Amino acid sequence: MKVIVVLGVSFLLISVEGWLTGIVAVSGLLAVVSMACVLKIKSTAFVSKRLSEKFGKLWLAAEVILFVLVGAAVDIRYTVDAGIPAVLLIFGALIFRSVGVALCTMGTDLNTNERLFCVIAYLPKATVQAAIGSVPLAAGLGCGKIVLSVAVMGIIITAPLVAFGIDASYKRFLAREISEDK
Repeated sequence: MKVIVVLGVSFLLISVEGWLTGIVAVSGLLAVVSMACVLKIKSTAFVSKRLSEKFGKLWLAAEVILFVLVGAAVDIRYTVDAGIPAVLLIFGALIFRSVGVALCTMGTDLNTNERLFCVIAYLPKATVQAAIGSVPLAAGLGCGKIVLSVAVMGIIITAPLVAFGIDASYKRFLAREISEDK
């Protein structure tokens, strides 16, 4: 029941953004994330954990639907036509993102290896590109097909590289800490 209520409120918050367009600037996604943060802070650890588990199971199905819809919308000709400039754009963006993660982790309690692991782990994978890459196409913009194609190309390039990078580096860069209260 709690999952249904949280989902319902989330959909309502997203709808409010559309209803108030041109009247008041509202971010439905920011409202949903804020609601999730408040739920995490205000609810008991048990409730928060159970909700997280249930949404994790829901996400398994939603993720498949997301990628099927994105895959169905991709015109492979645009992906091939994007070519080397798109690949260079993707790697350029990865460099900027890596620098951003490195800067954000400076001054934290993380050691150098842990910060390097964060850089690898925070490189784009697939979900964000799949969710956002189709927005221009859905909005009817002329560049929609090429944006979606480059997003898919980003998925094809970065997902396996990041998965390999995480798998190859976590044992070397991260130390396992045993909690004293367990």
